[in-house]
Amino acid sequence: MSYSVGQVSAFAGVTVRTLHHYDKAGLLSPSGRSRAGYRLYDEADLVRLQQILFYRELGFPLDEIAEIFKDPQANALDHLRARQEQLTAEIARLRRLSEVAQRAIEVRRTGVELTPQERFEVFGEITADLSYATEAALKWADSPGQREAMARAGAHTKEDWRQLMGEATAWRAELLAAFDEGEPSEGERVMDLAEEHRLHISRWFTACPPAMHRRIADDFAADPRAFALVVPPARQRPGLAAYLCKAVHANAARRTDARPTDARPTDARPTDARRTDAHRADAHRADARRTDARRADPAEHR
Repeated sequence: MSYSVGQVSAFAGVTVRTLHHYDKAGLLSPSGRSRAGYRLYDEADLVRLQQILFYRELGFPLDEIAEIFKDPQANALDHLRARQEQLTAEIARLRRLSEVAQRAIEVRRTGVELTPQERFEVFGEITADLSYATEAALKWADSPGQREAMARAGAHTKEDWRQLMGEATAWRAELLAAFDEGEPSEGERVMDLAEEHRLHISRWFTACPPAMHRRIADDFAADPRAFALVVPPARQRPGLAAYLCKAVHANAARRTDARPTDARPTDARPTDARRTDAHRADAHRADARRTDARRADPAEHR
């Protein structure tokens, strides 16, 4: 029994144009023609169409399907195994994306909403590249630190964000000053700035031991989107990301053991009280460094 192109199109769920395309590509040429020259498909043609649609559903391109059809016994199994591996990897990627979306939903549900004006006041020139944020979330999806950082970020209030971004702005100004003044990246002043950055991450997001801090700094040096999270592009200098990366590595090298401040507080006082003490301690250290610098060169700070 033979079927016209219209009939095949109707019960196979493909367009007439698709059937014509398969014919031109040499994948499915009808076995017969009517007296008027119209395409006619027999049972064997329909079986072949089913195979084509099966491979297309699995995502095979037409040229690869044609390769399989050249020798189905020899080629099909290898191609299917390769495709199965690709699909398994894609399923895992989509699951991770789903988890990222779920965490984003949880953050939105915390109720910390910022107006455009408040967002500018809090974050200033710092913006997150969505593609980098997604890649980073996928890269560290299985990391307890990533999960904790997301949870703590979602729990921050507007005042928390103002405070932590204020700290980041002051730190960035000191980093740029050190770089512009030619301070060596492995000098005490810049290593102390690297240490401040590490403690800032631990204080506001997740415990950041030196090894983890090195990985973060490597991302800064390798990906401009990552570095833009700490220094906006308009304020960057050539070589600044590598400069900070070297300082972080040097600071990690001098710290073979993490300080007690790396760990999350374990006392029973409210979180806000513990956080205030940590801020005061860090502020005292920063003031001491600035005082020492002024004593070393009073004219520079007039």
